[in-house]
Amino acid sequence: MATGLQREVSTKPAVVRGLSRRFGDRTVLDGLDLDIEPGQFVALLGPSGCGKSTLLRILADLDQEVTGEVEVAQRRAVAFQAPRLMPWKRVWHNVVLGLPGRPDKQRAVAALEEVGLGHRVDVWPKVLSGGEAQRTSLARALVREPDLLLLDEPFSALDALTRLKAQQLVGELWKRHGCAILLVTHDVEEALLLADRVLVMDEGRIGYDRVLDLPRPREVGDPEFVSLRAELLARLGVG
Repeated sequence: MATGLQREVSTKPAVVRGLSRRFGDRTVLDGLDLDIEPGQFVALLGPSGCGKSTLLRILADLDQEVTGEVEVAQRRAVAFQAPRLMPWKRVWHNVVLGLPGRPDKQRAVAALEEVGLGHRVDVWPKVLSGGEAQRTSLARALVREPDLLLLDEPFSALDALTRLKAQQLVGELWKRHGCAILLVTHDVEEALLLADRVLVMDEGRIGYDRVLDLPRPREVGDPEFVSLRAELLARLGVG
């Protein structure tokens, strides 16, 4: 497939215009437009196969077989559903893997302490729990000091309690670092708890765009929260 992508560095974390992506005869993204503002926490919802992760991969510069215009912050980082740690490198080395220059253990330690893993600096990834591995993945993203942090369903493989703790941690890290975040998720409650803007994919475009003005911390039993959850579920086709 010919690549028609025009990519530039943006003063905003992301600006997308007319973005399209096809896989064979199937169009996944179809003329999609999107702006993400500095410091904005955006949650992206939609059914499986609608193009959420495809969009995230394009913003991460992992997929260029597309047409359209993409302007994205030069400093960006990604955390995926699977932590993708190298088992032959200790935890701290995984955190700074890929950064230019010699591996900086002090920098890795600072990032690991920020996610509550200062005591796991020198262990091998195989001894980490699922939650610890995901927090290591977050540390690896944050050590890059991104203007745009891309999260692709990072909590979906965690048990319910660990997931709640991970959600709370991401919210705290967002406040502390002030970077923009794009979170791809299937979880409506997760989107409403964390984000200040919620998007829903529909036929390859953004079909729903809602800025949230719910006070923080948010409660799932709050009447406005309940109303927004019902609205989003209806938008997603859940009665």
